[in-house]
Amino acid sequence: MNAKTLISLTVTAALLTACGKSDDDATPAAETASTPATTASANAPPPPNTASAQLAPTQGHTAAGTLTLTDEGDALRINGTVNGVPPNSEFGFHIHETGDCSAPDASSAGGHFNPANAQHGSPQGASHHAGDMLNAKSDVEGVAHIDVVTTAVGITTGQPTDVHGKSIVMHEKPDDYTTPPSGNSGARIACGVIN
Repeated sequence: MNAKTLISLTVTAALLTACGKSDDDATPAAETASTPATTASANAPPPPNTASAQLAPTQGHTAAGTLTLTDEGDALRINGTVNGVPPNSEFGFHIHETGDCSAPDASSAGGHFNPANAQHGSPQGASHHAGDMLNAKSDVEGVAHIDVVTTAVGITTGQPTDVHGKSIVMHEKPDDYTTPPSGNSGARIACGVIN
């Protein structure tokens, strides 16, 4: 047998060996590689229901910030920051009934969100508007760090307490939680629609 024949037989044997492997031999490895990714994405929790409100200053004020509203099951968390407020102060902080901040003083946002027609009060008390929140507080640099959890309202629920499309308003003074209709909290210094 000459060298040319030997090389030809070697190449033929290699080709037959390669062709002898069935597609079934390769499939388990491919399936194994893709299965975890498919399973992981199928088991990943859906993103939570969220909304946001871009607070803009009303005429003559400088308060502005971004708030995020996150559905946490039976509660709604509102968090974010509002800049440009007087330092070391408290401010009335409410959800209002209308998603309209177009008036220079934000009067277009209407009154406090109150689907149950309750009396104004502390959100920790027995009777209060659904939109009544605890006062916001600013730090020494004039930044209010908001982190509020409420069970009185929700987002994208389709229920009367759904605040999607309503507005969030910050006032110039703290809410006293007793004086109707808004706790003597003064002018509206910032307003943002919940989208």
